[in-house]
Amino acid sequence: MLDFKTAAAYIRVSTEDQVELSPASQLVEIRKWGAANGYLVPDEFVFVDEAKSGRKVTGRDDFRRLIATAKTKPKPFDAILLWKFSRFARNRDDAVYYKSILRKQLKIDVISIKEPIEEGKMGVIMESMIEAMDEYYSINLAEEVKRGMEEKHRRGELQATPSFGYCVKDNVLVPVPEEAVYVQEIFSRFLSGEGFFAIAKWLNAMGVRTHRGNPFENRTVEYIIRNPVYIGKLRWNPTGRTRRNFGDPDIVLADGKHEPIISEEQFQRAQDRVAQLKATMPYKARPVGSNKDWISGLVRCAACGSTMIFAAPNYWKCNNYVRGRCRTSQHVSSDLLKGAILSRLHADAASSGQLRYEVLRANSAGSDPLAALRTQRASLERRLERLREAFLAGVDTVDEYRLAKEDTQAQIAHIDEEISSVSAANRTAGNASVMRAAIKNALAVIEDEKAPLEQRSNAARSIIDHITWDKAKNLLTIHYRLLLD
Repeated sequence: MLDFKTAAAYIRVSTEDQVELSPASQLVEIRKWGAANGYLVPDEFVFVDEAKSGRKVTGRDDFRRLIATAKTKPKPFDAILLWKFSRFARNRDDAVYYKSILRKQLKIDVISIKEPIEEGKMGVIMESMIEAMDEYYSINLAEEVKRGMEEKHRRGELQATPSFGYCVKDNVLVPVPEEAVYVQEIFSRFLSGEGFFAIAKWLNAMGVRTHRGNPFENRTVEYIIRNPVYIGKLRWNPTGRTRRNFGDPDIVLADGKHEPIISEEQFQRAQDRVAQLKATMPYKARPVGSNKDWISGLVRCAACGSTMIFAAPNYWKCNNYVRGRCRTSQHVSSDLLKGAILSRLHADAASSGQLRYEVLRANSAGSDPLAALRTQRASLERRLERLREAFLAGVDTVDEYRLAKEDTQAQIAHIDEEISSVSAANRTAGNASVMRAAIKNALAVIEDEKAPLEQRSNAARSIIDHITWDKAKNLLTIHYRLLLD
């Protein structure tokens, strides 16, 4: 009679895999094998991740729960049973790392019931070959999928959910008349001078909702304004999600098969106005009309760069600290903070010394070299992160990662030199006396208690790009901007 040991079962299924059996069937087979080989699998030790890729541990909640359970004392089970090793992980780094923890530290074996491995040196070689083939399958599949998506994009075929204003028929976008009218009105209002916030309020007042049934927000309207789908183009980023980086150099545009809603001339004028707005206000600032104070959205935490937000009864705190993402509170009294800002503004307006500021030219905002350089730099920073993820996932070798990293860092260093050069040229081209005059004019509005809050906020933003506050150093730094025609 067998002396049964306790085992856990780990089952992972994904839409990218060609799995022969369903999760329930895999569990049946695992338990059959266990019964024949001296293992019992209790229900509490069955871990299942469905629709999850094996390339990363991220998102595989039951896998992480499996490892956490395995680490408890006394040892909860003697082995982890798998349908195949590919269910455990599809990259060698994860496979080696977690199997090492389980086998060497916790004395828990990892067994594939469909891929029996003999003990000894040959078993180690066979398991390593299986892991390598699993990783190759995953990488090759990803490349095939990407090639297929690239080909579909070149043919102008749809690969995403339809944007507001369109529906899908036979895999082609088709305008929805009642929504298309609103898209045209959005562009018309924006080109007439209305902002994202005002347009969102109007849409919500009209009872219009997004395709997900949500009210419109600033960013929803901006996404529509900056989406080339409305001039008959399809946008795709082969490196991943673009999110809100509309200037990502990896974005590829292709002619779609659908009917445009907006003319190319309207679209380009809208992009020019967006660029001008970005040059004259902080990118992520709240709508000025919704601010609680004239300094709202201007002050940032010196530790993490997050915006400082107002907190009752009369303080400003780091937004990331409030959400647990920053370790430095940076909290400061509202009266003390505003007093220090006003004092610094008065001192700089009266000073004859050198001021550091950035010159922005309103009539060339669409081709602002600094904005373009910063966009390129941000893209390279993201590339560094992707390279790191690829290395950690085992996609790139150490040498490949090192060479690609060094090349990307060299490009960043070159762009930093260009940014420094352009900034210096801007300061030289700018007139210090004009900057001081602008500060004085802004101060007159900011200190006018009778002036509307929106007017005082706009005055502050006309001369200030952002302010950093470092509580530890008791240091307040104002970063000025000078907008010239």
